[in-house]
Amino acid sequence: MFDHQILPTTIVGSYPQPDWLIDRERLKASLPPRVRAAELWRIPEPWLADAQEAATLMAIRDQEDLGIDIVGDGEMRRESYSNRLATALSGIDRDRDGTAMDRTGKANPAPLVSSPIRRTGPIEVQDAAFLKRHTVRPVKLTLPGPFTMTQQADNGFYPTPRALAMDYADAVNAEIRDLFAAGIDVVQLDEPYLQARADAAQDYAIEAINRALDGVNGTTALHICFGYALVHGNQATKPDAYAFLAELEASNIDIISIEAAQPNLDPVILEKLPTKTIMYGVLDLSTPIVETPEIVADRIRRALRHIDPHRLWIAPDCGMKYHNRPHAQAKLKAMIDGAAIVRAELA
Repeated sequence: MFDHQILPTTIVGSYPQPDWLIDRERLKASLPPRVRAAELWRIPEPWLADAQEAATLMAIRDQEDLGIDIVGDGEMRRESYSNRLATALSGIDRDRDGTAMDRTGKANPAPLVSSPIRRTGPIEVQDAAFLKRHTVRPVKLTLPGPFTMTQQADNGFYPTPRALAMDYADAVNAEIRDLFAAGIDVVQLDEPYLQARADAAQDYAIEAINRALDGVNGTTALHICFGYALVHGNQATKPDAYAFLAELEASNIDIISIEAAQPNLDPVILEKLPTKTIMYGVLDLSTPIVETPEIVADRIRRALRHIDPHRLWIAPDCGMKYHNRPHAQAKLKAMIDGAAIVRAELA
C-alpha cells in the first residue's frame, strides 16, 4: 500500500450534497434508490453535470480545508451509493424496473436483470480524473460491490444469485482496473449487504469479492455497515456485533471499513482480521450531535488495544449523505483533532 502517516483520516464515501443540487427532504424520505431517481435533482439536465462538478469541488475543498488526509469526491454525482453504476451495466432492463426486498424487509423498485450483466465501458473514470485533477492529496473512490448489487437486483435471467454475482464481479473488476489506471490511490467496494444478508454472504460473497479483485494492482478497501444511521434508526435498534466480518480475513481486500461508534462495537473483533488494515468508524452518524475530539481519541485508543497503529485508519462510521454540511464539517473536524491527539501520544 502507498505510504501515509500514522492514523490517516478519510471519509467513507458520501458527503452532504447541497440543497441547490438535490432535493434533500425528498432524499431523506426514502431509502437510497436502487433504480435511477432523476426527480431528486433540482438542476435541469442541460446543466446538471456542471452543477455536480461544482458540488464535487466543494466537497474536495471542504475535506482539504478540514485536514482530511485521503480525499474522496463525496459521491456528489450519485442519487445513491449504488444505483449509478448498477444501472449503467448492460443486462439491466431499460423499460421495466423489478422489485427487491431491502434490508428492512420492504419491497422496493430495483434493477431488473433480463440478460447477461456486462460493463460496456468506463463509468466513473471521468469522476476519477476530475478528482485527481483537483487535489494533490491521496484519493479514494467507491464502487458498489458485487454481492450487494446482487442483493439489490431482481434476477430475471440467471439460474442462481451466485451466477449473477460472478458477472457483477467481472464488471466491477473492469471498473476497478480503469480507476487505478486513472490514478486513484484507493478503490473501495461498498458491501453493506454482507451484514444484512449474512447467510447468503457465507455462500458466495468472498468468492465474488475476490473475483472482483482478480489481477488488480492497487490498494483496495471494503465498507461493511448496518445501514445509514439517520435512515435505519438509532443505536437501540442496531446490533452491537457484525454477523459477517471476521470472514473478510479470507478476502483479498487490503482495508476493511467498519462502523464502530454508533453500535459501540467491541474492538476485540479487530483481532480476527490480523492481516487487514482497518478503516475505523469513530463518528456516530445516528445523531447530529458533534463528538468532542477527546471522545474520538478515546474511541481510537480502545481500538489500539487490539491493532497496531500502522494498520488503523480513522473515518466516520458510514457515509455522511444524510447529514447537513455544517454538521458534517463539525464532526469531521472533531475526528481530525481526535486523531491528532492520539497521534501525538504515539510519537
